[in-house]
Amino acid sequence: MDAVKRNERILHADHRRAVGQAPTLAFSNSLGTDLRIWDAVVARLPKELGILRYDTAGHGLSPSGGAMSIDDHADDLAALLNAKEIERAIVVGLSVGGLIAQALAQRAPQRVSGLILSNTGMTIGTADIWNARADAIRAGGMEAIADATMERWFSPRFREGKPEALQLWRTMLAHTPPAGYIELGLAIRDADYRDAAARISMPTLCLAGTHDSATTPAVVRAMADAIPQARFEEIAGVGHLPCIEAPGAMADLISRFLSETVT
Repeated sequence: MDAVKRNERILHADHRRAVGQAPTLAFSNSLGTDLRIWDAVVARLPKELGILRYDTAGHGLSPSGGAMSIDDHADDLAALLNAKEIERAIVVGLSVGGLIAQALAQRAPQRVSGLILSNTGMTIGTADIWNARADAIRAGGMEAIADATMERWFSPRFREGKPEALQLWRTMLAHTPPAGYIELGLAIRDADYRDAAARISMPTLCLAGTHDSATTPAVVRAMADAIPQARFEEIAGVGHLPCIEAPGAMADLISRFLSETVT
């Protein structure tokens, strides 16, 4: 557990240094989650890889930074790279983490040697969706959105077949500070990287879950089509969080991408 100071705030991070010349992967989480969502993926990756995980502001053990844009969150990630003396990283971003990864690739391309954009898009959702979700949380707390979120996050097979695990992930969401969730949700609402996608210059892997209703395969494919060096892959039978539902498949795709990418 590491505490990294950032503009009078603290970011909670977990860092494992790379061995020799192995690359470092920097993981950026989805909304309403913390760095634990990557546990099963990291456990399946080669041990020589550097690994940087962190809790987004307002989530997990990282206090809220107030109203922040996606660009501000990308600057948080850049600050973590600086603090850990990581010159370049392959950024693995899930959902809003994928928006943060795209923003960092635009703002500091020299720090990003590759992108893995999972279950994300150039935009996510609509203003009406994000405004309504914020209103629901203000009125009823995180419980007001918990059941619907589980349906978006996970496939029917996972929800029905692993009820105990589902309850644990639901608890993680329910413990997310409402203000942190709302602030990050409104940052998603205001983010649009459609014009910027063509300027992403590094190798990119775009991953979709076939049962993802939040960022559908069509949304992910459109992003892949817009990024010059992107490849599109689907993970069968999973929803919005393949790192939890299919960590082995996700780790295999990451490892294959690394083997094909000059880092």
